[in-house]
Amino acid sequence: MKIDKKVVASSRGDITLYSLTNAVGASVTLSTVGAGITSIIVPDKDGNMADVSLGYPNPEDFFYDGPCAGKVPGRFANRIALGKLCVDGKDYQLAINNGPNHLHGGPEGFSHKNWNVELDGEAVVFSFHSPDGDENYPGNLDATVKYEWTDDCQLILTLGATTDAKTVVNLTNHAYFNLAGEGSGSVLGQKLQLMCSRYLPTNETLIPNGEMAPVAGTPMDFTTAKPLGQDIKADFPALNYGKGYDNCFVVDDYVPGQLKHVATLTDDNSGRVLEVSTTQPAAQVYTGNYLSHSPIAKCGRPYNDYDGVAIECQGMPDAPNHPNFPSQWLEPGQHYCHTIIFAFKTK
Repeated sequence: MKIDKKVVASSRGDITLYSLTNAVGASVTLSTVGAGITSIIVPDKDGNMADVSLGYPNPEDFFYDGPCAGKVPGRFANRIALGKLCVDGKDYQLAINNGPNHLHGGPEGFSHKNWNVELDGEAVVFSFHSPDGDENYPGNLDATVKYEWTDDCQLILTLGATTDAKTVVNLTNHAYFNLAGEGSGSVLGQKLQLMCSRYLPTNETLIPNGEMAPVAGTPMDFTTAKPLGQDIKADFPALNYGKGYDNCFVVDDYVPGQLKHVATLTDDNSGRVLEVSTTQPAAQVYTGNYLSHSPIAKCGRPYNDYDGVAIECQGMPDAPNHPNFPSQWLEPGQHYCHTIIFAFKTK
């Protein structure tokens, strides 16, 4: 594995970038901004390389970008209704930064922080200390994100956290993928299959109502591969609320700690295939419905809506307020640990 390090000065301190290049010449670049992925360059069926991860050429532009491209949001990825959190009878009011709700840990969440970084052999390990009261969350939380890049083009993420007081945590990676290449236009012709026969219906602000509804017979059904855009304009509440897919899908036969293949994204033209596996209980699929007005991208222009798709393996949105959802509570002595694998292949 070839490992290159680059340090870029910014108004928020030095940004460190590590690029990992494997035996076939495919590479991943990682940044201390939000412990994020800034590029994933992999071959197509003919061996031609392209960057399939959305992002920006200026490393500083990853701070406070609307799309949260490639980064790790936290403490709690996704939404918490009205920012209301109750821990052992004590109420906490979190920041409201997405309509009436709390999103991705708040306006100063993990994705906007410059993380610490070190190498562990050929792995890149980011760490961040979130003090008690950070964005009004209780407890001192220490988070880690470990990235490994293999010679068969698997990007393995290990997400970890510990706390000294009861709190909530929900970590994921918010990479956007376009298997035709990050500047190639709409991703809606690419095909997605999900190993998820249920999804979470929401209200108009994308807060789950607590139900886990079957996808069968609805535009939410990706149990058989279909183009992302096939049903995206259907007159259906989940699609009307978000101008496309921005929905949480429930992993079939979820077992805590067990790694499961949950999604396959395919681009027939290039032959590139992305297989996603995780130990997380759910996957939020977001078709980049509001990507326009992004910073200038690597392709030399701002992205347009639907230029990428995020498959965010995570706990369920608003889980602290839904006892029937898998728990996202973390207590002293416990170790939050989840794996996400992005495996790039060709057909």
